[in-house]
Amino acid sequence: MQVYAPALIALGVLFLVGLAADGLGRRTNLPRVTLLLACGLLGGSAGFDLIPEDLRDVYPIVAVIALSMVAFLLGGELSFRTLRSQGRAIVIISLAVVFCTLIAVAAGLTAIGVPLAAALMIGALATATDPAATLDVIRQSGTDTTFSRTLKGIVAIDDAWGVMVFALLIVVARAVNGADPGLHLLADALVEIFGSMLLGCVIGVPAAYLTGRLSDGEPLRIEALGVVFLTAGCALWLDLSYLIAGMTAGAVIVNLARHHTMAFREIENLEWPFMIIFFILAGATLEPAALWAIGPVGLAYCVLRILGRIVGGWLGGMLARTPRHQRNWYGPALLPQAGVAIGMALMAAEYFPEHGDMITALAIAATVTFELIGPILAAVALRKAG
Repeated sequence: MQVYAPALIALGVLFLVGLAADGLGRRTNLPRVTLLLACGLLGGSAGFDLIPEDLRDVYPIVAVIALSMVAFLLGGELSFRTLRSQGRAIVIISLAVVFCTLIAVAAGLTAIGVPLAAALMIGALATATDPAATLDVIRQSGTDTTFSRTLKGIVAIDDAWGVMVFALLIVVARAVNGADPGLHLLADALVEIFGSMLLGCVIGVPAAYLTGRLSDGEPLRIEALGVVFLTAGCALWLDLSYLIAGMTAGAVIVNLARHHTMAFREIENLEWPFMIIFFILAGATLEPAALWAIGPVGLAYCVLRILGRIVGGWLGGMLARTPRHQRNWYGPALLPQAGVAIGMALMAAEYFPEHGDMITALAIAATVTFELIGPILAAVALRKAG
């Protein structure tokens, strides 16, 4: 049994580090997400290598659990009341941010000599965000305004836009290279999106009527966890998006479960321990050395992505007629970027091996950069727009 001692000691230390990060964040207004990622960076192989390898091996399953809870909670923000009041703004701003980011990054990189196919793929990566980091920054800020509610809705549907844009651009980039466009990739993306939504409905509809019938407290907590884990497991089994499925299930439950709203509060109470481990282990997997491996292209990518986000947020806010003082802050609030971009990069590298090393290195470097500075800028945006 002594073989488990290092992992258990490390887990205990990580929870206490998370508690310290939470306290420090409250006193300094620094996002606890950034603090946890920085702790993971220092404790991982890029730092002092203090986190046992066995513990780092559980990161994939912890990531699925944590992100499934985030997806469920974000879906819970898409009530009919929210959609009636802010649905137009959510759709318009999210689309404007996605397309302005794509155009800015792809056109800018092409202008500095990056091959068009690679520039299109990198532009698709730039559209991805980090729902977990953004949601936690909103929670830590304690704000409940039209800006924060719209932001939650944008993050909730962003994953679906990202999948569609990425699949479409793979087809375009292959055609640019003279290869078979592979239209089946676009069809696969549509099947993934609508299949995930269907799965969320299949689980969410009965859950909306069955959960909360026993009593509050522990039974409801177990029911909520059961729904989240069942949705994530079925999505992985069917090779669907557990994020889209979880968001759909959360949206269905919040709109159909008239007899209670406690499932979401129970998940909020249980989520933070998983998020601590998730962010610290995510930080431990970051490789700062990648920042130096990409040079001017990486710097151009970061600048162009920030520019595209800001312009897209402002344009979307103007088209959606949101309050004038909020329009400049949607873009900065959507800067966090996580492992979804790395997953896209790995897939792009399979289809474009001649550009694979550059795309993968750039995605890793961008994740390091935007995971550390993105939550800080999102916190600033919430304060200014509020």
